Amino acid sequence: MPALYYDTLAARTLRNSVSYLQQKMLFTSSRRDIQTLVRAGRDALLRGVPSEYKDDVVRVVEQAERAADTSWTTIHTDFYTPPVVSHAMLAIQQLASVKAVPFGGYSQAERQRIVMGQPELVEALELDPSQENCVAALGVKGNFMFESATHRDFLGSILGTGIERGKVGDIIILGETGAQILVAAELVEHFEQSLTQVRRVPVTTRQIDLSELTVRQPKTEQMRTVEASLRLDAVTSAGFRISRGKAADLIKHGDVRVNWREAKGSSVVKEGDVISCSGKGRIEVTSTNLTQKGRHAVELTRYV
Repeated sequence: MPALYYDTLAARTLRNSVSYLQQKMLFTSSRRDIQTLVRAGRDALLRGVPSEYKDDVVRVVEQAERAADTSWTTIHTDFYTPPVVSHAMLAIQQLASVKAVPFGGYSQAERQRIVMGQPELVEALELDPSQENCVAALGVKGNFMFESATHRDFLGSILGTGIERGKVGDIIILGETGAQILVAAELVEHFEQSLTQVRRVPVTTRQIDLSELTVRQPKTEQMRTVEASLRLDAVTSAGFRISRGKAADLIKHGDVRVNWREAKGSSVVKEGDVISCSGKGRIEVTSTNLTQKGRHAVELTRYV
């Protein structure tokens, strides 16, 4: 072969190598740019989420992003506590291509799953999330007359079957006859076969309809107060019957939350807001009206 051929081949090989390296560098750079944008966008979605809830909310947001790319079905999360659900719903509301609705088996459920999907799929569920069939109810029956069982006992027996906490919702204790338990619908058969004893009491476990749930209405107290403003510290003081200074301290230390999110004492509350206080329960702002003297007549419902 002539020397010119080898020179041409070497030059072509060098050009190809340089082109490959340039393309690889460009792809790697683009991928880094995309990852940076994703992280920046997610950081914006998670702004204001307390550290103790962030990992759970991140998982929900990741599922919401997958749901946005799935046109034919919905995605269900695990059961989460009210603070996680509240923060997650706020984050999802900022995503244009996905909607979500929380559901725990009944209207007052504390622990709830979040159903997510493209808007046209989820909008049909907003009036009746039960039609999604993602939450099921179990009736756990046994004779607890001589050996009573608590919420912790039932939960311990459930987790003892090898199921994670996130697959279990509320547990409604029925006293001497057993309990009703909300669970992920896909695990009903597992529980019917595996949940056979609570403490030392043999039990039978079977699925029941959600309409059979024995849900006791929470005890409430209606309150009315007149305040100069709708500041959080003023309403907290009146609702929990504590001094304004004490209310301010609790808010400052993060013990008071509005809709399960931290807020400043100067923030303004509105109708429908739920104010929770560690160790004191929660109150709901039922209505607000201006008096003739320009003050605020506030009606509150306190859950006791």
